[in-house]
Amino acid sequence: MPRFYLGLAIHNHQPVGNAHHVFESVYQQSYLPLLTALEHHPRIRLSLHYSGCLLDWLREHQPDFLPRLKALTARGQVEIMTGGYYEPILPAIPDADKLGQIATMSAVIRDELGVAPSGLWVAERVWEPHLPKFLAQAGVTWTVVDDSHFKMVGLADQELRGYYVSEEEGQAVSIFPSLKLLRYIIPWRDVDEVIETFRAWAEESEDGIAVMGDDGEKFGSWPDTYRHCWGRAGWMRRFFATLERNASWLTTIPLGEYASRFPPLGRVYLPTASYEEMMTWALPAGPSHRFEQIKHQLEDEGRQEAAELMRGGFWRHFLVKYPEANNLHKKMLRVHRKVYRARQQGADAEMLADLWRGQCNCPYWHGVFGGIYLMAIRLTNYHHLVRAEATADAALHGDGPWLAWETTDFDLDGRNELLVDGSSANLYFAPADGGTLFEWDVKKPATNLTAVLGRRPEAYHQTLLEAAQAPPEEAEGAVRTIHEGVRIKEAGLHQRLHYDRHRRSSLRDHFLSPEATLDDLIRSSYRELGDFADGPYAAQARQDGERVVVTLGRAGQVDGVPCRLEKEVVLAAGGSQFSVTWCLANRGDSPIDCLFASQWNLAFAAADTLAFGEAPGHPLGEAQTIEAVRAFALEGHYPPLRLRAELKQPATLWSYPIEAVSNSEGGFERTYQGACLLLVWPLRLPPGETTSLGLTWRQE
Repeated sequence: MPRFYLGLAIHNHQPVGNAHHVFESVYQQSYLPLLTALEHHPRIRLSLHYSGCLLDWLREHQPDFLPRLKALTARGQVEIMTGGYYEPILPAIPDADKLGQIATMSAVIRDELGVAPSGLWVAERVWEPHLPKFLAQAGVTWTVVDDSHFKMVGLADQELRGYYVSEEEGQAVSIFPSLKLLRYIIPWRDVDEVIETFRAWAEESEDGIAVMGDDGEKFGSWPDTYRHCWGRAGWMRRFFATLERNASWLTTIPLGEYASRFPPLGRVYLPTASYEEMMTWALPAGPSHRFEQIKHQLEDEGRQEAAELMRGGFWRHFLVKYPEANNLHKKMLRVHRKVYRARQQGADAEMLADLWRGQCNCPYWHGVFGGIYLMAIRLTNYHHLVRAEATADAALHGDGPWLAWETTDFDLDGRNELLVDGSSANLYFAPADGGTLFEWDVKKPATNLTAVLGRRPEAYHQTLLEAAQAPPEEAEGAVRTIHEGVRIKEAGLHQRLHYDRHRRSSLRDHFLSPEATLDDLIRSSYRELGDFADGPYAAQARQDGERVVVTLGRAGQVDGVPCRLEKEVVLAAGGSQFSVTWCLANRGDSPIDCLFASQWNLAFAAADTLAFGEAPGHPLGEAQTIEAVRAFALEGHYPPLRLRAELKQPATLWSYPIEAVSNSEGGFERTYQGACLLLVWPLRLPPGETTSLGLTWRQE
């Protein structure tokens, strides 16, 4: 029997800021069982990757884990892969951070595990053609991406049982293709069937290697997999035992060792790509759904070769698909520039670590996994970015109070934004999008109060609607991958598919019909009488002593009546408050009769409270209407934060939770994204008359 090799590259990661109980659960269900199984099966040799976020948690909460892992590396059973320390998408971060994060990760591996890594795990296998240059500069000699990358340049399955060399500007790196077939049959198919797959490949490719690079969490912590992998069924133990029995012809081997013993299959230049599912998720909702339909149809018709020629989207399009992800990314770039300027003045190293933590990839995209829909993960990235910025600003401006403003294209869409930075807070305005406030950072406790995600169509919503009409029959006892089947966590979930008309920015101006209700806003079925909500505003800023005054104005119409709206925002240097004054003028010949509403979307948790006076607060996770409000407070618990709002004129307050319907490895579910507050005033304005309204926000 010809000799054949199996290369397993198992990637283990938890996002920065994930809850301790999640780390602990996945540790007990996936990380610890795999480590124990390797100790009991010394002939199973593989490559392992642990992100820096996970290593930090293991070091603190499971101190015996790393010494046991070190023992496996010392006996040559396990090869440790490096990577970006906080698991960034490497092409999406500045070059200095690429090299810095990889160097830090490699140093920690050398110090704690006693080995010098030569291979690198590419986060989410997001590849762009310039990466070989940076990997080579970082001392990386090999990596692994998906077979989809190779098939895009025309390579066939039988040409993927080895590795290839790629280069950029003459700097080379070896690249292994991870086979999608193995990801889909390990651990889902019978062990003997998997072995027979290897046997067939061995007959075709003597001394070849089949590589599977995949998430360690699939072996125990994905739905229904713990019992399947480690329980009585014990798929993984049976798999390891069967590999050992077939060791005369089937050898498990770390990828770096294979690359040192066998020559490459040739040279390759890979396109921008990720794994197949990720490229489908990166498409807009409509094309993504159609793409999957066409691909499944081709596969059902047995036209696999045609299906493999289909290509999905580009990872960076997530920054278009989700403006909130783009906001986070451009904030990261802005903070990067400040941090590197501050480093020249000797600012502390923790500032750089905070910047890197804010580059953790998880909230920058969305697929089957929660990604950007996970509010806690999204806010954690912002927390570290704002904290890094505060440290950098202190180095650049000193400890005293200060304010600065600039007009710049922050989000790089060709339209300028107006940004006000300060020692206590930042206020970022989008004049072209309704003169809204799209980012409100407070430096202590370092958070973005407006990091709210809107409700939008997703490709899988159509799947949810179809499942609601004809629920699929589940095979008794079947264990499925997270890409198969439909799991719905709540009956009637399809009835909660409501989509927002605008981005969930704050300070958005609505002119609503007098009959509008809170439920209309929740369902996004309200009638907008004005053209102010997303219309362009003229914007200017001026220094007024220790204050910055921002003026946003627009001439439009309300129900056909010409009207001008001007709003003035005043922020004091070093202060914990800012004020907003609206001035509305009827410039027509008819009266204006409507509801004027100012919308504020704030990233408080569902369990945080909305309080009035001394009475107990109401949870923000519940919809409510409060009449004749003159003041209220928002009380957050993590991070601890209290905001107080005072109104010059009493208003009706509508409050409701922003709940999106998203998909995750556990199934379809409601996910809380923040609280929407609408301050609603009845507006009856005769021709030629003007009125004003006012609001002050104060951090207490």
